[in-house]
Amino acid sequence: MSDQVTMQDIASEDRLRADLYNYLGLMLAAPPNDMLLAQTAGLSGDSETDLGRAIASLAKVARVTKPKAVVSEFNALFIGLGRGELLPYASYYLTGFLNEKPLASLRADMAARGIARAPNVFEPEDNIASLMEMMAGQIMGRFGRPATVAEQKQFFNKHIGPWAVHFFSDLEAAKKSVLYASVGQVGRVFMEIEREAFRMSAGDAPQ
Repeated sequence: MSDQVTMQDIASEDRLRADLYNYLGLMLAAPPNDMLLAQTAGLSGDSETDLGRAIASLAKVARVTKPKAVVSEFNALFIGLGRGELLPYASYYLTGFLNEKPLASLRADMAARGIARAPNVFEPEDNIASLMEMMAGQIMGRFGRPATVAEQKQFFNKHIGPWAVHFFSDLEAAKKSVLYASVGQVGRVFMEIEREAFRMSAGDAPQ
């Protein structure tokens, strides 16, 4: 991919990557509504790949999941009484505390890339749902021009790579996870694929 990227240059595989980042962002931001749950149940995956098998497994679980049950599951995992079973924030995973240096670093990079928090969102920006949405937006040029591979790599390696696999593994294994265990599996496998693809890509974005 050249250094200057336009919407027309975005390859089909990058659009699929953006779709999966967007999907994970939606699933992790709030319980899926009936439409998203039905779309999840209709997903199909390639049985020859780890990601395809994970997606097929997620669809199978979604087909027997009731909307009310998934709301209860989401609340137990991420909200709870005081706090949920998991704290899906980069600061927490990387430092053990919320609102720490990883959040300040992310905010600086967001400002540099023209990414702003939506006015109706009050959570810290380093939550996993927002980071998935930011990656999708950069791939597709939602914050200006589409990001180059080097720019995507820099953002991923700095803000997602160091902790996302750990988070998704925790989501897979969480006591309250049912549908979200399969979401965790899809996320973990996808993050592993992304991490390896960026590792093999050449060059880094300018500082």
